[in-house]
Amino acid sequence: MMLAARLSRPLSQLPGRTLSICDRENGTRHTLLFCSASCTPLGHRTYASEANPDGSKAVLITGCDSGFGFSLAKHLHSKGFLVFAGCLMKDKGGAGVKEMDSLNSDRLRTVQLDVCSQEEVEKAVQTVCSSLKDPEKGMWGLVNNAGISTFGEVEFTSLETYKEVAEVNLWGTVRTTKSFLPLLRRAKGRVVNISSMLGRMANPARSPYCITKFGVEAFSDCLRYEMYPLGVKVSVVEPGNYIAATSLYSPERIQAIAKKMWDELPEVVRKDYGKKYFDEKIAKMETYCNSGSTDTSPVIDAVTHALTATTPYTRYHPMDYYWWLRMQIITHLPGAVSDMIYIH
Repeated sequence: MMLAARLSRPLSQLPGRTLSICDRENGTRHTLLFCSASCTPLGHRTYASEANPDGSKAVLITGCDSGFGFSLAKHLHSKGFLVFAGCLMKDKGGAGVKEMDSLNSDRLRTVQLDVCSQEEVEKAVQTVCSSLKDPEKGMWGLVNNAGISTFGEVEFTSLETYKEVAEVNLWGTVRTTKSFLPLLRRAKGRVVNISSMLGRMANPARSPYCITKFGVEAFSDCLRYEMYPLGVKVSVVEPGNYIAATSLYSPERIQAIAKKMWDELPEVVRKDYGKKYFDEKIAKMETYCNSGSTDTSPVIDAVTHALTATTPYTRYHPMDYYWWLRMQIITHLPGAVSDMIYIH
């Protein structure tokens, strides 16, 4: 009865306070009721019930040349895991590879791994199996972190670009997961897929990236249902804006992408939109890239918890309050409401 009474109360009578929201894209402000019953942003959870690895738990991480993967490999190594750091640039002696190899540790091993290559993925499986004391006991964790990104409105983006981003972010995740699942099933281990806040909410000029991350979310949910009775736990980590920390976009790279994009546009598109409109969108992208967080520890903590907790969360949201609240509005309220705030 008490619960029914609470649920029947008008929203205006719920305890809380008003919250003024500034849309970072157009500068407009909107006022919302923010109730005390609302959940704390999940990127700010206090993680508990962690189990320390015993030194034999093996984890493979893709995309360790730089960014999240590079930091995560070193962190999990320090926590006692046997880490296989998949690096695209291992054979070319990338900077990240050299630093990890310089640790000269039996518990941190770099592996040549292009997630777009079935041959290299299968070789990585063989490398892991040959390194395990007892392959029949399997591998504890897989972190699908490898990814690329780009930007550009739909009419500005070539079909080849869509395919290139999907081949790494989506099909690379599927390919690697399918290849390692037998080992993960034997260990009743963990799959952690790095998605993005843009896997839950769309954003202008990011459709190639959003499509792939929405796909990763769907793949992860399906896999979680299938693996539950087999004892494998599947988690998704959805970072906010960490572009400044991952060095995905330097000013030079943004300009290089923009020049190539403009040069390859059909004449009718260039004529209809005009160079001024195009340049304004590029400038907006530069501003967005400079606004991201440089502290990756919330992402690293989320992945660590997903690998070590007795009951890991289904989703982790390491992002600041603006993006967390925006994600809740877009995913929980009617589209007309979120459109009014973020589009109109």
